[in-house]
Amino acid sequence: MSDTVHVAANAEKNRYEARLDGELAGFAEYQLTDELIVFTHTEVHRVHEGKGVGSALARFALDDVRDHGGRRVLAICPFIKAWMLRHPDYADLLYDRPSSVVHD
Repeated sequence: MSDTVHVAANAEKNRYEARLDGELAGFAEYQLTDELIVFTHTEVHRVHEGKGVGSALARFALDDVRDHGGRRVLAICPFIKAWMLRHPDYADLLYDRPSSVVHD
């Protein structure tokens, strides 16, 4: 039995999937716009918690975004957001929301 987490993009389902021993262990869902990848939800199945599945998902997904270029990350998902804050080497991917617009 291997504890190696294998992560792959599943564009058909708009998510990244993590597998342990071929079994789906977790996923990170997203939505795409022309400028953004919006991470909406990350889930690690309870039996696989504490095995690095969430971190593997986050790192793979963000590396994939960086490798493809052109999009910024909007992390609505609390897990991805917190992970990015703990890993400042991914800060360049964060989408900077425009400040409040003042209307006359």
